[in-house]
Amino acid sequence: MSRPRLVATDLDGTLVRSDGTVSAYTRGVLAALDERDVPVLFVTARPLRWMEELWPIVGGHGTAIVSNGAIWFDVGTRTVRHLWGIEAEAGVPLCEAIAAAVPEATFALETAEGIRYDPRFVDEWDPRPDAPRGPLSTVWTDPVVKLLVTAPGVDPEHLREATVTAVGDSAVVTWTGPGLIEISAAGITKAATLARVAGGLGVERADVVAFGDMPNDLAMISWAGTGYAMANADPSVLEVADAVAPANDDDGVARVLAELFDLEVVASGDQPLQALDGCDR
Repeated sequence: MSRPRLVATDLDGTLVRSDGTVSAYTRGVLAALDERDVPVLFVTARPLRWMEELWPIVGGHGTAIVSNGAIWFDVGTRTVRHLWGIEAEAGVPLCEAIAAAVPEATFALETAEGIRYDPRFVDEWDPRPDAPRGPLSTVWTDPVVKLLVTAPGVDPEHLREATVTAVGDSAVVTWTGPGLIEISAAGITKAATLARVAGGLGVERADVVAFGDMPNDLAMISWAGTGYAMANADPSVLEVADAVAPANDDDGVARVLAELFDLEVVASGDQPLQALDGCDR
């Protein structure tokens, strides 16, 4: 393939190692691409509040897509360029439909300002004791960029199937692991927002290379001119990818990019640089 003009990469399980670190080698490759004026776009399910430690390695072409495509963020100015969210008028009835199908369902609301919980939601990933908690009709005061659904004690496969059926085409349902469902506004995926960003940069789809590992990356991997699944990826991602990159713990994204762009990057000791809390959700 010709050299890409835009790199889009998922974070956890893809660019970030399993221990939550980014290696010196990977950081060196990103810096080398920045010097060559090649934009590297982070495209992640993470909320904004989990991104601060990663912004320093974005480089001078600093924009990112977070919350599964719901937010296009300007890293340099720390401002939201665009937000595609679910308003309460549509979201509360949506939750009621899910709860009717899965009575054990509990809900959390990711917004640009932070997370909010329904009375029963237990945050096993990054609990915020001071976050607003209460009936959804009370705490749903801003557009929700990602609706989180859990159902303790319910088989994860049943939760997925029941949620997909209850939601229909009124929103986008995805997941990055068992037991947690992530719902975005209708038409909002990593791929949809990546297409908007690429178009704004004047970059054709064929000139985009993308990397991912989980079902929420499927649309992005399929849309990009060249889509790489990580060797550690979910089977569904491996099935649709154009190629397979080494595993995230082997700096697979960086090693593929070094080959594509003929980079020679040496990182002394290849020591991890950043400890990042949380996982991609």
